[in-house]
Amino acid sequence: MADDVPGSRPEHPLRVAVVGSGPAGFFVAKHLLRQPALHVLLDMYEKLPMPFGLVRYGVAPDHQKIKAITKVFEQVASHPNFRLLANVEVGRHITAQELATYYHQTVFTVGSQSDRLLNIPGEDLIGSHPASHFVAWYNGNPLFRDYQFDLSQERAAIVGVGNVAIDVARILCRTREELLRTDIADYALEALSASKVREVYLLGRRGPAQAAFSNPEIKELGEMEGADPVVLPAEATLDDLTMEDLQATPNKTIQKKVEHLQSYATRARTGKARRLTLRFLVSPVELLGNAGGQVAGLRLVRNQLARNVTGQLQPVATEDFETLPAGLVFRSVGYRGDPLAGVPFAEKGGVFLNDLGRLLDPQTQQPLPGQYTAGWIKRGPTGVIGSNKPDAIETVAAMLADRVAGRLMHPPQPKIAAIDRLLADRQTQIITYADWQQLDAREQALGAVAGRPRVKITSMPQIAEVLRQKPHGETMAKANLK
Repeated sequence: MADDVPGSRPEHPLRVAVVGSGPAGFFVAKHLLRQPALHVLLDMYEKLPMPFGLVRYGVAPDHQKIKAITKVFEQVASHPNFRLLANVEVGRHITAQELATYYHQTVFTVGSQSDRLLNIPGEDLIGSHPASHFVAWYNGNPLFRDYQFDLSQERAAIVGVGNVAIDVARILCRTREELLRTDIADYALEALSASKVREVYLLGRRGPAQAAFSNPEIKELGEMEGADPVVLPAEATLDDLTMEDLQATPNKTIQKKVEHLQSYATRARTGKARRLTLRFLVSPVELLGNAGGQVAGLRLVRNQLARNVTGQLQPVATEDFETLPAGLVFRSVGYRGDPLAGVPFAEKGGVFLNDLGRLLDPQTQQPLPGQYTAGWIKRGPTGVIGSNKPDAIETVAAMLADRVAGRLMHPPQPKIAAIDRLLADRQTQIITYADWQQLDAREQALGAVAGRPRVKITSMPQIAEVLRQKPHGETMAKANLK
């Protein structure tokens, strides 16, 4: 009977666990909770104490407008059938397999958390870092707040020309006054204010037309208060094959990008304290170290573009080499997901094995009932925050179809009290959405005093201190869900 299908009535709700509280997780929650005549009780798990994932810990602090998307997430979280269970790590406090005891459906939206390697000698030298670690550090991720970056170096190089690479370059070049207008972590603000870095290099293996950063990002480099952007005239000139492609298929966005970069090649320097040089058609083949095991430079090879068998332009190394001195190196050449015990993983793509969001049995390649994925861990690290919307809709469509068809997990303990008992035994510091609202209010209040968007709380002791001031105890379960 239809009334026996989970979610058909309030007394028999569909129990859903979303693992990850970034954009993908919230878009999944939004589309599920807005379904008419579907009674869903949704728990969102987050291993960090604070929600919003990439928006809080990945978006650059000087890009506050992008962070406004959290207003949408707050509306989702205000739904009476939504619960946030932050500071709870699936794989540590509860296994992926154990979720089947309590939920009809699980959705993994854990993102792509590992940087791809350059796979060159010297990559493990002191002073060589994944760009994502630096991003997490300056954004106040509690797992990275104690990381150390040697900002006493005068030269830094960033391998990659995507938006993350350009964010790192921009933050290294910002003045203290500029950073004071952001929500950068206080410890990072102080460290960057004392930074000795004066020259920053962005290194792209292809030409300016193929650079992955967006036009607003490249335009912003010309507006920095304390740094001049520089492009070498020879590297700003497009090669014949690129010109051929643009003439055959005109692209206004690429043309505008090239115009921005070429303007930096002819722009007079203003004598600002720092310089950001964008290099093209160069690839590092080795990181060079000193006697102390500290990175001291990069050996670069000059590339030229050639067509591959599919007609796409690819960089091909020449016999022309150069050495670029640098005491600090960040790699930003892409991301990949990490395996999670109990979840099928496609090693080659660095994603969870899935078809249209349905997790697949590695042996049979058939969908696993009630198990799904969304976001970067589903499709790979591509797109912007908004790209997660259609991705989430696709996954939710599969979930809804499977519910009707009866392809669900059959949890023996679907009541909220059951999962609450388990979690209470394993994690005594669970952060609810009400807790987050209190933390959020404190951050914004501290920011208002300092003339900043917020002052981030970045450690569990700080979090515990704020939450101890809560007048009334907050249970994990909202009253209307008991």
